[in-house]
Amino acid sequence: QAVPAGSHVRLNLQTGDREAKLPDSESGKSDMREERRRKRLGKVDVDTNSFMSQELKKALAKMKESEKAERKAHEEEVRKKFRPIEQLKEEFEKLNVKMETDYEIMVKLIGKFNSSASTLDEKVAALYDLEYYVHQVDNAKDFLSMGGLQLVIDGLNSTEAVLKEHAAFVLGAALSSNPKVQIEAIEGGALQKLLVILATEQPLAVKKKALFALSSMLRHFPYAQQQFLKLGGLQVLRSLFRQKGMETLYVRVVTLLYDLIMEKMLLEDSQHGDQMEEKIQQYQQVKLVPAVVEQDWCVVVSNLLAMPEHDTREKVLKTVGVLMAFCKERYRGDQALGTTLSLLRSEYEELAAEEQREGDKDGYFKELLGSVNTIIQEL
Repeated sequence: QAVPAGSHVRLNLQTGDREAKLPDSESGKSDMREERRRKRLGKVDVDTNSFMSQELKKALAKMKESEKAERKAHEEEVRKKFRPIEQLKEEFEKLNVKMETDYEIMVKLIGKFNSSASTLDEKVAALYDLEYYVHQVDNAKDFLSMGGLQLVIDGLNSTEAVLKEHAAFVLGAALSSNPKVQIEAIEGGALQKLLVILATEQPLAVKKKALFALSSMLRHFPYAQQQFLKLGGLQVLRSLFRQKGMETLYVRVVTLLYDLIMEKMLLEDSQHGDQMEEKIQQYQQVKLVPAVVEQDWCVVVSNLLAMPEHDTREKVLKTVGVLMAFCKERYRGDQALGTTLSLLRSEYEELAAEEQREGDKDGYFKELLGSVNTIIQEL
């Protein structure tokens, strides 16, 4: 006999009959549940499998509608916070604001620097901004191609000290580790102009930037080093030590000499290839060390050990160590150097011992003490 859908059915193990529990018509609970289900689902097939399928489909449909509603709400929230790129472009155009490339910016800055209508402050500001851009190698090459490099080199002749200072600053930034710019700069007469600034009476700030530009030009460029020696560049740097108020340049000059000597020595000690052989031949034309010894740089450098700053002493000790192979006889006859080295050894022995007590076994002062002891032993 057929029974209503949803009835509880069981198998009686004692009799082997199937039994069904009829709905409780008195309480009306089953009828009420059935009625609620019919109202919720509408007219549906009483078959259980069909009922479950329809119910799942409706539930899934409701979930999809809910997800769509949530997505729309999220998109609306994003739209409120952000605007489309087209709208932003329109607003920028209304404000006359344009996203410029480095190239376009440099063109404008060069134009401002070169314009006769620009004030001195505007020209200085243009150079100040250019220095930031030409640090990048590609920008420096663009700066060269648009004629900016020659304008800056010509600016080294300016009667305004502040223009000379900033022109040298831009030049030094463009030259740094950029062989193409180095070649164009030396052909454009930059080396001569920088040496003139260093040899004549100029404010310290101007000479400082000129020395920076000179250092950038000479490093890793043997042809420029050769021309530097021919033009009497070492004598020009030597003259700085006889000028008052130039003490801050001393260590910069010594550092430059150390770098140039070491640059050549390291190249000669490196593995040789075809390109290296060619470069070694170029460096062989640079007679830097003989000129250093001839002009008595040995004593000029060693005298700086009397300066109080540890950083200065460190750089001078390194340079004395490199010059030792060429200046040993000169140093052996220098009593003042012997006295200075003894005082430095005593001072750094105490400072190194204090470092060790504080737990720093390989400290800064121990390293300086080692440099002093090495020089004393070689002498």
